[in-house]
Amino acid sequence: MKYLDISSIFVIIITFALFVLALFVKGFTHDLLLEAGIFLVSIKLMIMAFQTNRSFKKIELELKEIKEFCKQNEVT
Repeated sequence: MKYLDISSIFVIIITFALFVLALFVKGFTHDLLLEAGIFLVSIKLMIMAFQTNRSFKKIELELKEIKEFCKQNEVT
């Protein structure tokens, strides 16, 4: 959970709650594929945000290492 902030967790909970509510309001047969598609798109966006955050952290760490290397070797 270190890549998910409180707002992401809140969005996940709200998205799931609205999906379940839509299932009971619309019924399990009527527009089920539409509701499932919307839910899967939301999940995909959250996964993409997670992967972007993970990649950003990795790049940030590598940049710190390069900066420290440059300081040690006094490269300007």
